[in-house]
Amino acid sequence: MKNTSREGKKISRRSVLPILGGSLLLPFLGFGNNDNFKETNSNNEAYQTLLKSDGTVVKVKVSTIKKSKVIKKRISNKSLLSWITKKI
Repeated sequence: MKNTSREGKKISRRSVLPILGGSLLLPFLGFGNNDNFKETNSNNEAYQTLLKSDGTVVKVKVSTIKKSKVIKKRISNKSLLSWITKKI
C-alpha cells in the first residue's frame, strides 16, 4: 500500500496562487453579501439642494425641510442678495 500522508509533499506556490486568485474574484462574480446593499437602498430618501448664507450649496433631506420652521415664505430679491452677500 502507498503511504498517502502529506508529510513528504510540500505545498508549492504554483498550487496556492490559483486558489488565492479565485478567492479574490468571488466579490466580482456576485457571491458577496448583497443583502446589506438592498437595505441601504430602501432607506434612501429624497434630497433637495439648498443655498446657505455664505453661498455654498448643501443637500438636505426633504423630511427635515418639512419639519423645519418657516420664517418667511416669500422674500424679495434685495433681501436675498443682502443675505447672500453678508460680510463674513
